[in-house]
Amino acid sequence: MKGIVFNELERMVTDTAGEALWDELIETTRLQTPHGIFLGPQTYPDEDFMALVAAASKALKIPLPQLVPAFGRYLLSHLVERFPIFVKPGMGAKSFLLTVEDTIHLEVQKLYADAVLPRFFYTDPGPDRLELTYESPRKLCMLLGGLIDGVAAYFKETVRYEHDTCVHRGDPSCHFVITFGPPDRTD
Repeated sequence: MKGIVFNELERMVTDTAGEALWDELIETTRLQTPHGIFLGPQTYPDEDFMALVAAASKALKIPLPQLVPAFGRYLLSHLVERFPIFVKPGMGAKSFLLTVEDTIHLEVQKLYADAVLPRFFYTDPGPDRLELTYESPRKLCMLLGGLIDGVAAYFKETVRYEHDTCVHRGDPSCHFVITFGPPDRTD
């Protein structure tokens, strides 16, 4: 996993509970990475990420099924802030999601040849619907759900999804049926 993901997890934990908690997690969590120092462009063991997420869940008293999607929402907002080039004028939630596999992941792969990225396969049955199949050895479909929620929040649109097949339930891949509604006018 790329260091930037660890950096954003650290940022979320410190924003939520302070630097002392992050330091404690680094000190008390068994990590393969020496001293728990994660540099954005470097690659680190997936096991370190999973261990830190589990430790953060316990320390923050937030169950993993809630913490991981919350991190996805948080991560999306900070990735868009860091890489605004991927958000084009006039883009909405659906058009953005459709760029992930062939644009964003392609660019990430060019920059970081060693990046192990999930695969997205799309079916586009209509203007208010998108079907997305997610495949990844990391099995972080809960994170993807949070990222989808983050996309909805960023574009201020009503986006709902059903996660109808899941590797955690024995299915070969995760499948999301996403529906797009009118813009969210709550602000």
